[in-house]
Amino acid sequence: MPVNFGADLKHRTLSALVLVPVVLLAAYLGGIPFAILWVLAGGAILYEWATLARLDNRSLYLGIGGLALMCGGVLAVSDAPAYAFSAVAFGAAASALAVPRQSAWAMTGLVVAGSAALPVVILRGETPLGLIAVLFLCAVVWATDIFAYFTGRALGGPKLWPRVSPNKTWSGAIGGTLAGMAAGVLVAAIPGGAALLPVAGLALGLSIISQAGDLAESALKRLFGVKDASRLIPGHGGLLDRLDGFAAASLAAVVVALLRSASDPAAGLLLW
Repeated sequence: MPVNFGADLKHRTLSALVLVPVVLLAAYLGGIPFAILWVLAGGAILYEWATLARLDNRSLYLGIGGLALMCGGVLAVSDAPAYAFSAVAFGAAASALAVPRQSAWAMTGLVVAGSAALPVVILRGETPLGLIAVLFLCAVVWATDIFAYFTGRALGGPKLWPRVSPNKTWSGAIGGTLAGMAAGVLVAAIPGGAALLPVAGLALGLSIISQAGDLAESALKRLFGVKDASRLIPGHGGLLDRLDGFAAASLAAVVVALLRSASDPAAGLLLW
């Protein structure tokens, strides 16, 4: 029996062929171009969130959130990147005052947008190892997503969480996790000097966290009764749909990195 990979596979593939080179080029350039790309992505996610949650005072909320993300982006490429999260915290507090009736949703939206935009900029930094750190993170999340999709479609089996995401299976989750771990180890091995066993454990954890982020966003969309966060990307939905797992994994990665080396987050992530 032929495997049904879904009618949207063509659109997903074409969108990836456009978006992936843009992300990789920006990662190679680093610095301000990379920060601008991710601040714009965070702004798009903030807009999608405000639309999903039907927030009051939307223009004021987006203005506050956009300013917080821009300040966070500037701090992320500074000598004290950990302070980038302070901009998100202040923005979240201000957004709660701007949207008092829906303060919890307003604050959460800014935290989600900041988690998608800033950690990867902090990890990139200005060093060659920063580029490897970003590629490591992308490899883990992208391999997890791709292989979970194809493995789940090919093998099927018991559903992972049918009430929230009826198409996801345990076979897909396991296949994606193993692929994400393998991809992360391969990328981390490029510069040499990394202890691959702890890196494999890190990649395993980030792969699981990325899938948890994906499920959390699926639960959010089900709560608000929508299929996609927006129709910004053909075959993929909105940026929130594409960066849900990435945001969760990158936030976890940067926390590990900063706890181990606040002065050199990329080394803190990869050098064990």
